[in-house]
Amino acid sequence: MQINRPALKFWLPLFIWMAVIFTASSDTQSAHHSLILFEPLLHWLFPQMPQTRIEEIHYLFRKCAHLTEFAVLALLFWRAIRQPQKNPARPWHWPEAGLALALVFLCAASDEFHQIFVATRTAQVSDVVVDTLGGAIGLLLLWLIGKAFKRW
Repeated sequence: MQINRPALKFWLPLFIWMAVIFTASSDTQSAHHSLILFEPLLHWLFPQMPQTRIEEIHYLFRKCAHLTEFAVLALLFWRAIRQPQKNPARPWHWPEAGLALALVFLCAASDEFHQIFVATRTAQVSDVVVDTLGGAIGLLLLWLIGKAFKRW
């Protein structure tokens, strides 16, 4: 069996990133793991900060991490769908970005569904929204950067 190297070059990073997301959502103590590092750092930086405020900041930090991981996922989907050809200076195609975002939504929804079966994890529709928003932000930033550098 012959492996198509160009396709592998564009799809393998995407599949690896999806595996990272799936593995992270399988972690029954993910909030605790980030708390171990994050909370002491905040206590050290801001010794007078109330515990409730530290917990709020930790929550926001985790949601920003979700935004970021799904923004990266959207960019990897877009890259795999687009697969630059001989002429890399192709114009932006919104259907490619739309497909990438739809696939991000499906991954986010399946990730939350998967969490139903993980002890100490809960599935939340709000997380699907946050994850999909992260994908949209990633694609929007890519489009803006492309416009700024006159790539499309």
